[in-house]
Amino acid sequence: MAKLPILFAAGSLLFMSTLTLQAQKPVKELLWPDGSPESKGSDPKKDIPSLLTYAPAADKANGTAVVVCPGGGYHGLANGHEGHDIGEWFASLGVTAVILDYRRGNGGYKHPVPLMDAQRAIRTVRSKEKSLKIDPDKVGIMGFSAGGHLASTTGTHFDLGNPQAKDPINKQSSRPNFMILCYPVITFGQDSTHMGSQRNLIGESPDKELINHLSNDKQVNSETPPTFLFHTDEDTLVPPENSVQFYLALRKAKVPAELHIYRKGRHGVGLAHKIAATNAWSSACEEWMRGYGWLEK
Repeated sequence: MAKLPILFAAGSLLFMSTLTLQAQKPVKELLWPDGSPESKGSDPKKDIPSLLTYAPAADKANGTAVVVCPGGGYHGLANGHEGHDIGEWFASLGVTAVILDYRRGNGGYKHPVPLMDAQRAIRTVRSKEKSLKIDPDKVGIMGFSAGGHLASTTGTHFDLGNPQAKDPINKQSSRPNFMILCYPVITFGQDSTHMGSQRNLIGESPDKELINHLSNDKQVNSETPPTFLFHTDEDTLVPPENSVQFYLALRKAKVPAELHIYRKGRHGVGLAHKIAATNAWSSACEEWMRGYGWLEK
């Protein structure tokens, strides 16, 4: 591993630090090597979901893994600031980050296909505990915007696996051990709903039962994983009421949760490097993870 000097600005002061470059390059693999269920075609950008794994340096790895779901309104995929940047950040913390390219509305995929992909991602990571050198009891999920809806759906609609399954991956639980939700879409059928995400996932005229089923604040129970949430007050695309409602549901169910709402920042800030105060969310998340022991080797 090489170390390069990096300049950081703090007010009017400049100071030197070092950035450890990871020797490992991200590794891409098919999510469904034997063919994706419910597939509509063979377009690699629309029909073939994949995993891109950012592994930390061996001397930093702590056994925790996070499946990352970038946003994009269930149509596109913000793989840069909500994917690759996050993978590099997690690797710097010793966490294995697995970026999920899930199927979306631009390929004609509706619910439950994105959820099937997310559940499969959790199971796959757990099944690779030896090759990835991770602890299957330290596997979380993270999502941004519509990816936050997918992550929160995974955390509220899960099963513990099928012990009789022929596919060893399907024997694994799809329940994440924790969730990190970043300006997430949470609820459907309300004033605070991001209608584009709802439309792309469940169509123009969904029935009320399906709307309720995928309003994830209404699906929280005592088995929902501990959750970290962050949002910005200036977010008009996906209003912070989404995070607030999920947080209140977690409190009601007595599920440990932490919510941060920052004043500045439009929707889709990612790590928010250039937004004062809001850029503290990643440090707050790091400390939250540390408090649970997920960053301990």
